[in-house]
Amino acid sequence: MKKLLMATAATALMTGAASAEDIKLGVLLGFTGPIESTVAHMGPAADLAMKEVTDSGKLLGGSTVTGVNGDTTCIDSSAATAAAERLITSDGVKGIIGGDCSGVTGAILNNVALPNGVVMISPSATSPALSHMNNEDNGLFFRTAPSDARQGVVMTEALMDQGIKSVAVTYTNNDYGKGLADAFQAAFEAAGGTVTISAAHEDGKADYSAEVGALAAAGGDRLVVAGYVDQGGAGIVRAALDTGAFDTFHFPDGMISDALAANFGTEIDGSTGQHPSPSEELTNRFKEVAAAAGGDWDPTTPFSPESYDAAALIMLAMQAAGTSDPQVYKEKIMEVANAPGEPIQAGELGKALEIIAAGGDVDYVGGTGVELVGPGEAAGNYREVVIKDGKIETVQYR
Repeated sequence: MKKLLMATAATALMTGAASAEDIKLGVLLGFTGPIESTVAHMGPAADLAMKEVTDSGKLLGGSTVTGVNGDTTCIDSSAATAAAERLITSDGVKGIIGGDCSGVTGAILNNVALPNGVVMISPSATSPALSHMNNEDNGLFFRTAPSDARQGVVMTEALMDQGIKSVAVTYTNNDYGKGLADAFQAAFEAAGGTVTISAAHEDGKADYSAEVGALAAAGGDRLVVAGYVDQGGAGIVRAALDTGAFDTFHFPDGMISDALAANFGTEIDGSTGQHPSPSEELTNRFKEVAAAAGGDWDPTTPFSPESYDAAALIMLAMQAAGTSDPQVYKEKIMEVANAPGEPIQAGELGKALEIIAAGGDVDYVGGTGVELVGPGEAAGNYREVVIKDGKIETVQYR
């Protein structure tokens, strides 16, 4: 009997070796456009997870994983869908880390991923409307960033705790901006606050003085800028500072990156904001994992750990399903993401692959404390920040 078991095991190993493949995953993010300074850190984070798995040699009989970049531009749905089609039809990717911005993510899902049966895990698309898409996606769409329905509540709590009861709101005129502005206004007014005005702005303009004039006329203790740090959001802030309309702001996730501090420094001291973020403990762990791998990117940038986690979940689900076929492994994503199972931290992907291969269960914690709820989206934790001496500093985690 023992010889028979050994022979069976040897046959399984030989079969596994023979089935090894070079698996390609699409990294579909806005490498150009209004959040390119943020994406510059998100892409390397996804690549870090793929390298970690490849170096372990433990995925599907020693399969390797290679990332193939595609540019969504964040704002051009036609360009984003064309990039997705190339990744799937020409490059043969078995899953997509992305999209990034909510509007292009919905377009990619509906026009490309769903018809082709390819899994997407977005690390940064936060529009509440995508929660409804989750119910109609054949189990193909997930996200490691929480919905802006949650961010609206967190933003309200942060402002109320600061004694801010009246705000003006400007938002980028797309699915992300409108969804976040509406979610925030509902939460803020329910908490007793007043939104004096909620007005859209267009990206790509040279002059935002008219928009700032309307915001200033409406008034408010603070200006909430639900925009993009590399685009119109920055233009709004500059115009507000130059005209003296507002001198402190509140920034949601699309505005928080190294570029915010670099562009405005001490001019925006006292301003506040928040973005999806793991706890301090998880943040420090992810920084250590990233530092050990080398590279010159910042692992604390918003949506970097979420990008690592998106890639990791795809690969762990493949291992659990025993195949890189997205139509099969999609059923395993919620399973590897949540309890029960051995908790898996960032940097422990090889360990997770071993446990799964041995028939065990894993509970992927990763870089952000992953917990997928409802139709496959993150429950969500946030880092509250303040601008002090021209730098972005942590206030607390919510």
